[in-house]
Amino acid sequence: MKYIVYQRFKVKALCGEVNLPAMTECESVGDFITIDGKPLCAMTSQNAHDFFSRNDDGQGMERGKLTQSIMKALHTDKDPRTDTVYQAKWDKVWSDELCQKYKRVEFDDHWLWNHDFFNAPIEDLEYIAALVGAKKGAL
Repeated sequence: MKYIVYQRFKVKALCGEVNLPAMTECESVGDFITIDGKPLCAMTSQNAHDFFSRNDDGQGMERGKLTQSIMKALHTDKDPRTDTVYQAKWDKVWSDELCQKYKRVEFDDHWLWNHDFFNAPIEDLEYIAALVGAKKGAL
């Protein structure tokens, strides 16, 4: 599977210190995202979700921007117990059938996006982005 860096990846990776600019193309080998045969991170890791996007369909940059934009739209710096806009967005997500397939099942009372969310078809991500009022193309 092909991956693309959708925002600079400057961290200590599995292979050591790396500094990969956005739009760097990578591949998967086994369960790892690699570059030049060197492992960077596990495909299901937080680093993978924060910096890389599946790109075998050529839409990796868009996929990465959409997932981050959705998560940003669902974040609040206010008290979530009193932020009615924040709560209304999450109410839509919790009640939406399409969104349900992207919820981690390990938690009944807390929403975490599963790995499939970060690999979702662009159409699904655009639907979710519109549902929660995410800004298109924002990182």
